[in-house]
Amino acid sequence: MGKYYLDFENPLKQIDNEILELKGGSESTESVQKLTQLQQQLAKRIDKIHQGLSRWQKVQLARHPERPYTQDYIQYLSPDFIELHGDRHFSDDSAVITGLGTIEGQKVAYIGQQKGRNTKNNLFRNFGMMRPDGYRKALRIMKLAEKFNIPVVSFVDTPGAYPGLGAEERGQGEAIARNLLEMSGLKVPIVSIVIGEGASGGALGIGVCDRMIMLENTWFSVISPEGCASILFHDASKASDAAEALQVVPKDLLAIGICDRIISEPNGGAHRDFESTAILLKGVVLEDLEQLMQVDPDSFLDNRIAKYDKLGYFDTAD
Repeated sequence: MGKYYLDFENPLKQIDNEILELKGGSESTESVQKLTQLQQQLAKRIDKIHQGLSRWQKVQLARHPERPYTQDYIQYLSPDFIELHGDRHFSDDSAVITGLGTIEGQKVAYIGQQKGRNTKNNLFRNFGMMRPDGYRKALRIMKLAEKFNIPVVSFVDTPGAYPGLGAEERGQGEAIARNLLEMSGLKVPIVSIVIGEGASGGALGIGVCDRMIMLENTWFSVISPEGCASILFHDASKASDAAEALQVVPKDLLAIGICDRIISEPNGGAHRDFESTAILLKGVVLEDLEQLMQVDPDSFLDNRIAKYDKLGYFDTAD
């Protein structure tokens, strides 16, 4: 439990505070019984709130400032993680973390967008918005992984690719397009996990994959609800309507084949219980990697073409 509550989470605040007080007090039988009652009450309240969440509320949860970020998951999955820096062309983009580690003995190449916990850190991380240098850094690590037959695990959590002048001057569009091309034919498994926001080409630039996994309270779309509302309704305040129309949450994307698997977030969300969420994620990643490592490396391109071809269709008019 943290210090920040979204509007619909406010009913949990008082119970959280009472639980904290009891945990910091005496350990009498009466206190233990009261604590147990409060924890049961909290669980029921959480279930009631989360059963009725709208798509817009899930978008808000995906942006929760206390939500675990890429670095948190990597440190949990691979305590031996070694970060690799730089794109060997221009700079080291801090909006993306790349490197190597092992999960239960399985070597893995990590790529993940990283946000900051405070203003200073967010400026350093550029709010998780990658520049061309970041996409080229990610590609360098992916090609390194391919060379040594190491699977790639990518963590998607970005409001979009950075739209600044410098990024455009250095070829933002080309860098993302190059990653789409190279990832499509990469001869090692790619597992992509949406842990927060997955917006536009910013997400796609590290999101081409064999398995798309989404945490329960996340979203993935060609445009943010606010951006869509600004264009269609000329009013960004109608973002909740846009979120419903866009159908951006995991259950929507699973139904149309974009998402392959949803990981439940226990106890009210990943921001309230990181360890339980990370344990579930670890099991799913290991399971998918075990299956994908059996695939013939020359089959990945055809498999990805088949995967993405199923997402749409076209017809030729006479």
